[in-house]
Amino acid sequence: MGAVEKSGTQAVEVLTELVARAKRKGATAAEAMLVDHVSMSVSQRLGERENLGRSEGRDVGLRVFVGQRQAMVSTSDTTPATLETLLDRALSMARAAPEEPYCGLAEPMLLARHLPRLDLLDPTEVTGDQLYERAAEIEDAARAVKGVSNSEGAGASWRRGENTLVTSDGFVGTTAGSMFSGGVSVVAGTGTGMETDHASTRARYEEDLEGNADIGKEAGERAVKRLNPRKLDSMSVPVVFEPRLSNSILGHLIGAINGPSIARGTSFLRKDLGNEVFGNDVTIVDDPHRLRGLGSRPFDAEGVATKNMALIEDGVLKTWLLSSASAKQLGLRTTGHAARGLGSPPSPSPSNLYMEPSEVTPDELMADIKLGVFLTDLIGFGVNMVTGDYSRGASGFLIENGKRTAAISEFTIAGNLRDMFRAVRPASDLEFRYGSNAPTLRIDGMTVAGK
Repeated sequence: MGAVEKSGTQAVEVLTELVARAKRKGATAAEAMLVDHVSMSVSQRLGERENLGRSEGRDVGLRVFVGQRQAMVSTSDTTPATLETLLDRALSMARAAPEEPYCGLAEPMLLARHLPRLDLLDPTEVTGDQLYERAAEIEDAARAVKGVSNSEGAGASWRRGENTLVTSDGFVGTTAGSMFSGGVSVVAGTGTGMETDHASTRARYEEDLEGNADIGKEAGERAVKRLNPRKLDSMSVPVVFEPRLSNSILGHLIGAINGPSIARGTSFLRKDLGNEVFGNDVTIVDDPHRLRGLGSRPFDAEGVATKNMALIEDGVLKTWLLSSASAKQLGLRTTGHAARGLGSPPSPSPSNLYMEPSEVTPDELMADIKLGVFLTDLIGFGVNMVTGDYSRGASGFLIENGKRTAAISEFTIAGNLRDMFRAVRPASDLEFRYGSNAPTLRIDGMTVAGK
């Protein structure tokens, strides 16, 4: 069941035998994962090379069930003797573990049978010198921006990996992917008037990275624009989140509709399934099948088939985010969002999450704001997911008569996520740069606490 790449054949054989031995030794069910990976990263500062690291590994994780008891173990030693010891230890741990009424493998009918090709693997293998060249070009471009006085360093990295999952219910699946990245953080100004900012790029394929010069210039210009910030008086005004911050709103939504939080009753949205929680012009989608997507996956960590799914449709909350265990606890079926490490049980996590854009440009979105705040940085995490209360430190720019004007800093924005969700208004500038993406967002009526 499932598709297996030729390069994963050996991994499949190792895991299939491990799961079979677990069953023979008394496990009710079992699943095993194998992760092959190689990565390299470099860093430099002020034109001088600093660090180069390379990592290669092959790790195995095993989860066994004895009735309603489970245990998880992992190792980086995949020799037969070590795997046999690993298996015995896992079974011993499971027999001694407390019962967990909702644990178990995913329902067989939900397992992926046909895996879509998502184009996640760039076969290019870069050298350390090539990564240093990328980091140097990014940093040089940043330092060339007038007003930049120092650098906190630049870096570049590359990773390639292959994950294989085998379960005792017959699922076999292998996925392979790559990731390239580069970025820099620089300082503008001098003395007590210094400001810092950063920019980065990340992509599955090297050819999809943003230009080195563009990333460096973005970091430098952002830092310079933050110089000589003003302090604000406290007020209640519209707040506009730039795209690289607006995805934090999606993160808070995921925290509020995560299956375990709903099952425990610790989410402020626990009674809102089927209700309108955003404005009727807001739709939020999770798309695991996006070609070359940073979070794309043909099946989840339990082998369940993934699919494009609207979490919010025309403002209405359509579903919780579920793995098998949280779904069973709620009397539902998994939504195919299970994710896990080698030594931990599955828990729900999104793939490529995004908010659909509107037809209103960012300038049009701000045009009627006589006085407001445009956010470019958020600090801390003062969010209570039980009540929805929200408070975070911030910096950015003043909005006056629809235009960004003076830099501002050292203030706090506050509100309640329930009210914030209902007030969200998206712009048209959606770009897929991160794992979660949203366009520029406007939220009216937020409290800004300044000096």
